[in-house]
Amino acid sequence: MGKTLVDIKRALDANVGKRITIKANGGRRKTMERSGLLEETYPSVFIVKLDEQQNAFERVSYSYADVLTESVELMFCEEGENGTIRA
Repeated sequence: MGKTLVDIKRALDANVGKRITIKANGGRRKTMERSGLLEETYPSVFIVKLDEQQNAFERVSYSYADVLTESVELMFCEEGENGTIRA
């Protein structure tokens, strides 16, 4: 994936509706891992609809800058294959 915010947004636009696993920095050496569907992309953020059984929240949003600065790591799942997007 590219090294700019525009490249990250384009890559996410192409994967809207696909299953995604997110590893996010939770602060104080904590890492949170969540799974769901990439629901929508907006000019500054993207929305992930989380799996209801595993999470207390319905949706979370992250900025493209989070991916660029590597505070968030995204992994897409496609028919038994795993594809990782890293900035």
